[in-house]
Amino acid sequence: MGESPSSSGRQRADARRNRDRLVAAASAVIAEAGAGASLEEIARRAGVGSATLHRHFPRRAELLEAVLRDRVRALRDRAEDLLAASSAGAALVGWLRDVVAHAATVRGLGPALTGYESDPGFSPHTTIREAAQKLLARAHREGSVESSVTVDDVLQLANGIALATESLPNPAQRADTLVALVAGGLLHPPSSRKPLDSTIE
Repeated sequence: MGESPSSSGRQRADARRNRDRLVAAASAVIAEAGAGASLEEIARRAGVGSATLHRHFPRRAELLEAVLRDRVRALRDRAEDLLAASSAGAALVGWLRDVVAHAATVRGLGPALTGYESDPGFSPHTTIREAAQKLLARAHREGSVESSVTVDDVLQLANGIALATESLPNPAQRADTLVALVAGGLLHPPSSRKPLDSTIE
């Protein structure tokens, strides 16, 4: 006797919730212990058994990619929200803080995925670069960031801070402090802002 449509729907919903809990738990554990984090600890924090974890993610790399994809999408969505902020310069710096906190806590996620054939339609670098470009272009038009500052400048700055802090006891907090320090060099004070051409870049 087959399953009823309602029963099948509940099972799919339960499976999605379990998967979401596993990705969230993995993100937290990886931030603490690195890409080699215990799968048993991840399952425990997600409130599921090891069998459930392995059913959703047969290989460690699949779980790591899901964590990376989830984080990058969150950064993309955050950038979209910040495009409506009243201050483009502050929005850019706020988003950079999120990017650096992400980069400082991935703890070897990139190298752990070396050689893993992921979804070719998913490019973390491209997604983050496009989000950064939108925020930077708005800051250029506002005049809060020099027009000579490029998206590569901004992302290399974020990457440098992340690399400098990733091995520290509290990398996200230290990285946030450094972003706050360099923001003074990135942004013009209000009195020195120069109105720029309003042409969309």
